[in-house]
Amino acid sequence: MKKIGLIGAMDEEVAIIKEEMTNTNEVTKAGMTFVEGDFYGIKTVAVVSGIGKVNMAVCTQILCDDFHVTMVINTGVAGSLNNALDIGDIVLSSCAQEHDMDVSPLGDPVGIIPRMEQSIFTADETLVSLAKSACEKANPDIHCHIGKVVSGDQFIASAEKKNYLIETFHGDCAEMEGAAMAHTAYLNNVPFLIIRAISDKADNSGHMDYPVFAKQAIIHTVSLLKELYQHL
Repeated sequence: MKKIGLIGAMDEEVAIIKEEMTNTNEVTKAGMTFVEGDFYGIKTVAVVSGIGKVNMAVCTQILCDDFHVTMVINTGVAGSLNNALDIGDIVLSSCAQEHDMDVSPLGDPVGIIPRMEQSIFTADETLVSLAKSACEKANPDIHCHIGKVVSGDQFIASAEKKNYLIETFHGDCAEMEGAAMAHTAYLNNVPFLIIRAISDKADNSGHMDYPVFAKQAIIHTVSLLKELYQHL
């Protein structure tokens, strides 16, 4: 049976979803509240992971172990690393990578996880395709881009760091959780999708843009999700 783990890093990202779920039951584990119920006819577990990669990895593993989800979707906001992406646009993950993994002094390139076959985690192609169609229908005035998500435990708000991420990882957007979900999903052989609305430019203005545009960005991602659920 299909069962979706729906994860946001902050309350604002999943509050709207929780409000529209039916037949709900709440379970608290590892300081996180997992709301299990029905959303648009599909069994769903919605949860706020908290900010950062460790929180996201723990959250995703609980969804796999305790709730036996068949796919995981992470919604939220990100900073743009692609000049073609403006604030308000949406990125759907083609793949994800942790940009703050660095054991280069031991000989591995930056971003490569030692002793693992994968360091760049590929999103489920069917989910990405369905999400692209859903986004175009739900948000016809919003540019929807399929691209690479890079994640690290830092808020990117400098042109220098932004350029480094572009040149080193060829990322399209930067945030703080998605690649950790992707990594955990890969280890559990569970399909994943990351949906990110652009809230800032990840440059010297990032700390000013984020509070203004994050709320509107979340509305766009929720609209996409509602449409996507009609086709899963």
